[in-house]
Amino acid sequence: MIKLSGLSPKILIAAAVALLADFLQVVLFPFFFEGVASPFDDALDVAVAAILTALLGWHWVFLPSMAAELVPGLDMAPFWSGAVLYVATKKAVEPELKSAGSELKPATPASDHG
Repeated sequence: MIKLSGLSPKILIAAAVALLADFLQVVLFPFFFEGVASPFDDALDVAVAAILTALLGWHWVFLPSMAAELVPGLDMAPFWSGAVLYVATKKAVEPELKSAGSELKPATPASDHG
């Protein structure tokens, strides 16, 4: 479980940016209705991708999010918010896995008593 107090300010800002972008694309749908041909929608997606990358670093999950945002109708789903949630979850879990891995001791080979 991710604790909100344990999240870095960069992750919180990235989440706010993603939520705002998804909100704008859903609420302002009539302005962005043209899908791939809409320069405003495309500019918003490029800006969000750049901001999220600057805040969180490059993550592969941004590629399918960007691609999905270019498909008319499919861009109504909150892909940016989902991408940030995925990245935040991975960032929260990785330190736990590294610390758990350092506590593991290699197995010693069993001797043959044959």
